[in-house]
Amino acid sequence: MRTDSSVRIRSADDADWPAIARLDATCFGVHNAPETFRAWRSLIPADGSVLACDGDDVVGMAHYLDLTVTVPGGAVLPMAGVTLVAVAPTHRRRGLLRAMFAELHDRIERSYPIAGLTASEGGIYGRFGYGAATIEQELTVDRRTARFRDDAPDPGGVRIVAAAEHRDALAAIYERWRTATPGGLQRPAPLWDEMLADRGEHRRGGSAWFTLLHPDGYALYRVFGDDPMFVRVAELIAVTDDAHVALCRALCGLDLMQTVRFATHPADPLPYLLTDARSARLTHHQDDLWLRIVDIPAALQARNYRADVSTVLAVTDGFRGSGGRFALQIRDGRAQCTATDAPADVELDLDVLGSLFLGGHRAPAFAAANRLRCKDSDLLASLGDAFASDVPAVLGFGF
Repeated sequence: MRTDSSVRIRSADDADWPAIARLDATCFGVHNAPETFRAWRSLIPADGSVLACDGDDVVGMAHYLDLTVTVPGGAVLPMAGVTLVAVAPTHRRRGLLRAMFAELHDRIERSYPIAGLTASEGGIYGRFGYGAATIEQELTVDRRTARFRDDAPDPGGVRIVAAAEHRDALAAIYERWRTATPGGLQRPAPLWDEMLADRGEHRRGGSAWFTLLHPDGYALYRVFGDDPMFVRVAELIAVTDDAHVALCRALCGLDLMQTVRFATHPADPLPYLLTDARSARLTHHQDDLWLRIVDIPAALQARNYRADVSTVLAVTDGFRGSGGRFALQIRDGRAQCTATDAPADVELDLDVLGSLFLGGHRAPAFAAANRLRCKDSDLLASLGDAFASDVPAVLGFGF
């Protein structure tokens, strides 16, 4: 791989956005409306856009959003949300992504303890120190045969509403949910505006939004097909177990629909509500939020833990060289993390630390794959218990 010396890395300015939109459409296959770009641009800081330019042509780009993310225990951290990353098909394999990321992360490291992204391809970002931290799943329920257990709750309380007319209620429920959920992201007003605008290019052949509202939850879904029809639930947000059950029951009560496809996470209790758990088939399983821990002590000290641990971590960062050895002392759910010269008990790459950070993955599994090295089996078990989260980690929304 070589870096093309004819390509210049620079910041973006206002005049570049038509070319940025054209590259975005070319690489991701969707022409977004100008209003969509304005909504997302409102979250990009002044130094948050890096371009690769071949003469006057924009041939690569990488940006970051000013976001906040909830971590286990409920603390909220500033997060640089890396987004709109693309290299033109005319300029692949020339080192442009690494060059843009080097510049972008110089800027991120000035202000953020953590960076995150969602990946269109799973094999790209590990070498930049990002680890898959949450998992998205799809459960597909054949609603014609699925039956709820006799002892399953039936709390009711669901209403059929128009999403745009209940924006404040949806936003309030989402805010309650995201402040209690690791991976939850603050959703600013421009993104609510954009989601509820419900533009045709975002429907991917589906209907306009249908909305179910409960005092403690909501579901946004689209209907696809003709004969048969099926439902794809894009967002089911439930603050309480009763809200989750009530919304699932309502969705499975849509008589003319053959199947209901729930976008969810590995800890969703839906299969346990059914007389036959196989009725909720796993039809999609993929990484969702990826994290790079920028400031290791600040990030590790921000979250809560489930077990006591005293250890020294040796963290390797092949991208920025910003790892090191850190003494990690966890007592009563809180951590102290400081740089040290002491011998390491645990060795791991930075991407593995990102995967462990929200509790979505376990240390013993990485040890079995030789991606985390620890000779003390008791310490390894304690580390796995410590990083686990009482609340399952779920990404608030894609970016």
